[in-house]
Amino acid sequence: MTTDGPPPGKAPQPSGVDLARVALRAAREAARARGDAVQQKKRARRGGLRSGARADGRDPMRLGSAINRLITERGWETPAAVGGVMGRWPQIVGEDVAKHCVPERYDEDERVLVVRCDSTAWATNLRLLAPTLVARLNEDLGHGSVRMLKVQGPGGPARRYGPLRAPGSTGPGDTYG
Repeated sequence: MTTDGPPPGKAPQPSGVDLARVALRAAREAARARGDAVQQKKRARRGGLRSGARADGRDPMRLGSAINRLITERGWETPAAVGGVMGRWPQIVGEDVAKHCVPERYDEDERVLVVRCDSTAWATNLRLLAPTLVARLNEDLGHGSVRMLKVQGPGGPARRYGPLRAPGSTGPGDTYG
């Protein structure tokens, strides 16, 4: 019983041609590594690793450029734009409306801008103007940035603490649930 292949469990020994290929591959990798080292030395001699008169990637950035780059990298374009709208609210909605209605927050996931009004009359008025304001905001911010304007009326009176209050009590509202 004769077998032409190697015995089971043993790997075949590389022949002369295979050994030459392995040696050639190792020599090429070593030459490439030496070439990279030579290129780095040439760059260092020419001043590539030192500061110079020309701009390169290691120079300091202006603050505005750094902030714009950070906003773009993090994907904060829409929240930053909405923050700018909150700062320009009187120019967008008009002076009369801005005196009585103030943007409070923006929900990025639902794309809802929450606005608080100082009276129920102004809240009703703003609810009627909501489609127009949403269209104007989307023109300014980009289509689909604001889907809905949630208008809230004035809040209730502040909870007062006085001498006749029990500690931990929230006032008369705590008996009704």
